[in-house]
Amino acid sequence: MIIDCSRRLFLEQGYGATRTEDIATRCKISKQTLYRLFPGKSALFAAVVDADRPQWLELPVPDDLPLAAALERIFRIDISEDEDKERLDFFRMTLAEAQTYPELSEITRTNGAQQAHAALAIWMQRQADRGLINLALDALTSARMLSDMIFGAMILKSIGEFAWRSGEARRAHIRAAIHVFLHGVCPAPAASS
Repeated sequence: MIIDCSRRLFLEQGYGATRTEDIATRCKISKQTLYRLFPGKSALFAAVVDADRPQWLELPVPDDLPLAAALERIFRIDISEDEDKERLDFFRMTLAEAQTYPELSEITRTNGAQQAHAALAIWMQRQADRGLINLALDALTSARMLSDMIFGAMILKSIGEFAWRSGEARRAHIRAAIHVFLHGVCPAPAASS
């Protein structure tokens, strides 16, 4: 409840304008209780980033899914438009506030991106060990590369007023990035007779 209240207030007011007193009041707890659980506002922000990671990547997924279907599920292809808007709004707020509060960049990197990449790398290495994919690079580098392919457009454009034209446009982008990652862009060699 505290993490959810903090997230909502950070989105409504921004990180800098949100006071721990505001969070305690919204949660109907004392500041003393809040500080016993979270030593400060940056610890609350880190907890929010930890809790938000599943909005970006869903892991683990069942091993019996075909690769493309597993990656679509991992990258939340069917996230609702409202959830997608909310995760982009949180990212925009973080980018804007990180100019004044540089610790937000480090928290987002260590609690968000690095943790997500590590989890995806574990999944990728398991698929490579099963002989289902051939990793040209190590699993962690491959995980970062695929994440950049899928989320790069959203992250770069989130600085402005980026929004997908529709949920289908977002899904098409994710499917295309997964296809390129799994199959490359060169035509398959012709079968010899």
